[in-house]
Amino acid sequence: MLESTTTLKMMRPRTQESSSRNLRLDFAKGVLILLVIIGHLLQSIIHREGDSFWASPYFKSIYMFHMPLFMGISGYLSSGAVLRRSFIHSASDRARQLLLPMLFWCGLIWAVKFFFVSHPSSFTANLLDFWKELIGTYWFIWAAFFSSLLVRLLASFNRFSIWIIAASAIVVASVPVTVSIIPLVRYTYPFFCLGFLFAQGIAPAGVILRHKSALMVLLLVTFLCFLAWGKETYAYNNLVLIRGAHSAEQVLLMFIGSAAASAVAMQFISLCWRVGGSVRIPRFVAVEIGQSTLLIYLVQGAVFRAVDLIQFGEHWDLSTRVAGASVLGVAIVVLATLIRRIVRDLGCAFGVVVGAHHARPLSQSGRARPGAGCTAASTRETAADSQPNRNPRNIPTVGE
Repeated sequence: MLESTTTLKMMRPRTQESSSRNLRLDFAKGVLILLVIIGHLLQSIIHREGDSFWASPYFKSIYMFHMPLFMGISGYLSSGAVLRRSFIHSASDRARQLLLPMLFWCGLIWAVKFFFVSHPSSFTANLLDFWKELIGTYWFIWAAFFSSLLVRLLASFNRFSIWIIAASAIVVASVPVTVSIIPLVRYTYPFFCLGFLFAQGIAPAGVILRHKSALMVLLLVTFLCFLAWGKETYAYNNLVLIRGAHSAEQVLLMFIGSAAASAVAMQFISLCWRVGGSVRIPRFVAVEIGQSTLLIYLVQGAVFRAVDLIQFGEHWDLSTRVAGASVLGVAIVVLATLIRRIVRDLGCAFGVVVGAHHARPLSQSGRARPGAGCTAASTRETAADSQPNRNPRNIPTVGE
């Protein structure tokens, strides 16, 4: 027990992040959740008929890295809370933050389908339909939940925990289980571990910034992987399963391409923040979007499920589809913002809809906004558990 406690102390993040670095990571999360929306717009609006989106270079550019990088940021930002809490406490807290609001939004999706679209003939059919929504619509939340708990469990063993966690990334990715969303969990879990290791200072997170040659190599690898990337390279299609030489090539290409593209994308996002971080739009993305990614992810999931149930756009030309997609994308962000403002003073309802007790949020100037309070204990708990990057609004995000 003493050895385990000492190990956890040694594994804690070495430095606390400054507020500017916090906003840089919030900006990265804001950009990534916008890419999630754009990727779904490409599927649901631009390439609504058929599966031509697999061949889209825009779709490929996004799906090569956006979820792996999101998971890497999740591992990095949640490392403090993972190590400070017991396994049971971590499980209950993550369930409250992630699973409770997911249940609410899945229930909302199911209710809309039941009352306005179709009426399943039996209780079993109703239950099965709800189960499909619960598992499939928000698969990334399940992946983040599983990853954080598994890493917390492995971190409690002994002084070899870091090596065990690193090995678990290979083991989980290699397990030949293809049921439901498990392939997507196996695909993203290694990136969670990588982000976690970055937070411990085990992996040199800033090596790319210090060595331009490393960045050039990653750019070249990303470009070559982009050219070779095809329909079977996506985890949705290859199921992260090696059945022969061709499938092994696709799975290896997927992991190498995603890792390289994630690193390049993170450096590009960081550069954009350093250059334009003081400008209003990037700060809006960081504060208003990047600190509310969980709510935006939940809202966009519900909206796109509704879009899938509606017949429209069969005869739209490309310009009309692009215009419609643009309007819908903006509407999703606006809707999420309105929902957050409506429920922020409703106590428990805020926790059910958003996933946390409401704290006094920070404005883009860094000052607390009036009219939104929380208990002192809740504020202290959040500040302690969200290292190395503090979320001042106490709103869970997909990347934490």
